[in-house]
Amino acid sequence: MNTDLPTCAIGLDVGGTKVAGGIVAFPSGKVVVRRKVPSGSERTGEAVLDDVLTLASELVKRAVTIGSKVLAIGVGVCELVDHGGDITSEQTIRWRGLPVRDGFARLAPTIVESDVRAAALAESLFGIAKPFRFFVYVTVGTGISYCFVQDGRPYAGARGNALILSSSPLTTTCTTCGTVLKPVLEEFASGPALVSRYNERVPGKGASGEDVLAASQAGDLSAMEVTRTAGEALGVSVGFLVNVLDPEAVIVGGGLGLAGGLYWDSFVASTRDHIWAHETRDLPILKAALGADAGVIGAAATAVQRFAAERLCE
Repeated sequence: MNTDLPTCAIGLDVGGTKVAGGIVAFPSGKVVVRRKVPSGSERTGEAVLDDVLTLASELVKRAVTIGSKVLAIGVGVCELVDHGGDITSEQTIRWRGLPVRDGFARLAPTIVESDVRAAALAESLFGIAKPFRFFVYVTVGTGISYCFVQDGRPYAGARGNALILSSSPLTTTCTTCGTVLKPVLEEFASGPALVSRYNERVPGKGASGEDVLAASQAGDLSAMEVTRTAGEALGVSVGFLVNVLDPEAVIVGGGLGLAGGLYWDSFVASTRDHIWAHETRDLPILKAALGADAGVIGAAATAVQRFAAERLCE
């Protein structure tokens, strides 16, 4: 093998609606080839896995044609992933119990990681979070999750589950009527939640989160109310994260997190309102810099870090 070839890795970002893949050059972290296919998460896990394996195979072949050697493959998934790279949930992508890593390893050494930790790593290495030693990365799109990063290392927790932000109910009792409320943030402030809540008010008007945001921007009062209250609700949880973790900054990614407008403005204001310490309240709350590439770059970078370290230990 020609060792003078530039090093690259394949990054795959497997989400609920699409799979983004790319060839990422190192040490620059630049995406030199991009591909995207629908994931169709309503299908069987095996069918989705076959499509992603085909995409990975095509990217490996493409790397050869552009004169690069593939060091590794990183697969970021919107599920819980433990320290061994095993997928331990199946909320969106039904890969739990499937030989996911083995399939990709036939192409190149492979690591599987949660998508939010991968994206957080990308922002730490190559994005807007580079100046910060301690930051919280929050991603808002089809789902909502977070990752705490310290000294360039995404924190996974004891079992790999330190990313759950919005899937569990926030149980409270109404002090006026005594009703026990169990709101779930992801069912209120995510992209699909915006669509559902808007269509309850104006049936059939919203097909995507982008539709609701566009209607809000155009002055639709129902869309504005849904958007504003969603941003405020997200801010409650992120403010709690800040109170607990005391990061230097909050970095926000994901399609909805990067959308701006009323959602962003109400989210930022609510986050600051729910931060207790005065010295912390003005911390930077910033949009992620890498956009849709964050998951791809981060998955590839996770794989490069893992396998480069293993080579040093040989």
